[in-house]
Amino acid sequence: MGHDHHHHHDHAGGRIGVAFLLNVVFTLIEFVGAWYTGSTAIAADALHDLGDSLSLGFAWGMQRMAGRRPTEAYTYGFRRLSLLGALVNAIVLLVGGAIVLRETVPRLWNPVQPDATGMLVLAILGVLVNGAAVLRVRHGTSLNERVVTWHLLEDVLGWVAVLIVSIVMMFVDVPVLDPLLSIGITLWVAWNAARNLRKTLDVFLQRVPEDVDVSALHTTATGFDGVRALRHVHVWSQEGEHHVLTGQLLIDDMPLQQALDLRNEVRRALQARGMDHVTLELCIQEDGEGSTCR
Repeated sequence: MGHDHHHHHDHAGGRIGVAFLLNVVFTLIEFVGAWYTGSTAIAADALHDLGDSLSLGFAWGMQRMAGRRPTEAYTYGFRRLSLLGALVNAIVLLVGGAIVLRETVPRLWNPVQPDATGMLVLAILGVLVNGAAVLRVRHGTSLNERVVTWHLLEDVLGWVAVLIVSIVMMFVDVPVLDPLLSIGITLWVAWNAARNLRKTLDVFLQRVPEDVDVSALHTTATGFDGVRALRHVHVWSQEGEHHVLTGQLLIDDMPLQQALDLRNEVRRALQARGMDHVTLELCIQEDGEGSTCR
């Protein structure tokens, strides 16, 4: 299990690392392209991608550190570092979106005619490079990878918009299309970033994961002969993927070994329902109303 988990983080870190390197290289190309075309829009996007590169680098580092083994000080390991990366990236997306809107909205009333040919060339390159990065990380399952995917998808859609606008403006003088498309894409990406931020905060606040039915867990546990109840249940997720359950298993009075075997059976059944780490305190129902927990 530990080896598989470490292997998973190696793959996740590798996917984010490739995306980071692609983003850095293309950001440098954008700065050169902005200077060559004299386009302030391309220059602004280059600054935006520079911010993306910094956040992707942070996400890469967090994902790699998340695969480290537990220590005496961090007994659960470092899985939540990837969650920290997801939190920072979601915030960067929202702040970046606000900055883009602040710069773009005034252009609705005073649009600037950019170099359409230069925009077209950079747009094609941008779609190819950022599209390759999205394909690299889109199958990731961690919250960190999901937020990184939105970073890259924002860039892809942004360059698609630039591509469309540049083609149109090569034939028709309608520079206002550029800010209109930019605003639409920014709002769409910001909405999805806000959803991911909410999910990340839910994990930090130890909310019951959305894919977990607590009542079904109770039903599973009490379905065993000898089990009276599953009490004081707490279910939370370490980083959005690995779920933890703690609780008290109230059972009939029986020999200790039989009770331990029963607890193991219940634990395995709960793990089959998606609980990666199950801790059950064993409580024996005694005559009368009392119970003794071990």
